[in-house]
Amino acid sequence: MNLSNFHAAEFDSPRYRAAIRALAMLRARGLRWLQRALPQSCALCAAACGNTLLCEQCLDTLPRMTTACPLCGVPSIMSAICGLCLVRAPPFAATIAAWMYAFPVDQLLQAFKYGGALALAEPLADELARAVRARHDSRADAIVALPLSPSRQRQRGFNQAHEIARRVAVHMRIPMLRGLARIRDSPPQATLAWKARADNVRHAFAADALLRGRHIAIVDDVMTTGATLAAAAAAARQAGAVAVEAWVVARTPPPA
Repeated sequence: MNLSNFHAAEFDSPRYRAAIRALAMLRARGLRWLQRALPQSCALCAAACGNTLLCEQCLDTLPRMTTACPLCGVPSIMSAICGLCLVRAPPFAATIAAWMYAFPVDQLLQAFKYGGALALAEPLADELARAVRARHDSRADAIVALPLSPSRQRQRGFNQAHEIARRVAVHMRIPMLRGLARIRDSPPQATLAWKARADNVRHAFAADALLRGRHIAIVDDVMTTGATLAAAAAAARQAGAVAVEAWVVARTPPPA
């Protein structure tokens, strides 16, 4: 029996998916009960915020993506398709981002990703699910977390995209699949110049037949140049995915 992130067809039966969804819902209810029993402090301002980790005042001031290119998610006047996407459309059909990658969103995501603050996955997923619902044009029927290489995941101890994606799947009531794998390790994108990032992740992903005929959403924490998500989307399309959307917590604006 293979439990890898790539060959998971044995666990894609309707009964298995229903059981996973039921367990996730029970877990979410238990977590909400614990949050009510143990009042939280806001992760940004430390004010009391009931059963959430971000208070309403801080949420209202975070830099949201208001008008953006519907394909790649960069800021765009009246949400028109940007010039770069008109010249060369990305391999994903849409990009949906909850926030712009700017202060203090960057602090939240760094604390989550590098500081091990896994509890932040809940409010991050909440806001991403809210952004997806607000778009109305999303047609994704399955969610896939952007995978890490095995060595990177062992080093970090968790996959931040998976932690967000599985919560978004529960919020959206969409099944989560494991048909995408990272097959080539490479230096972290953050260490490279923007122009070098596409070459760094080329042919880094593979997808299996589990995605064939699906309209999937690939979930990640941050989109910077879009090169990593584009490489993953290309692999999914090659495996037979009908269309791919990119769902991210935050989008980095392009350099001036």
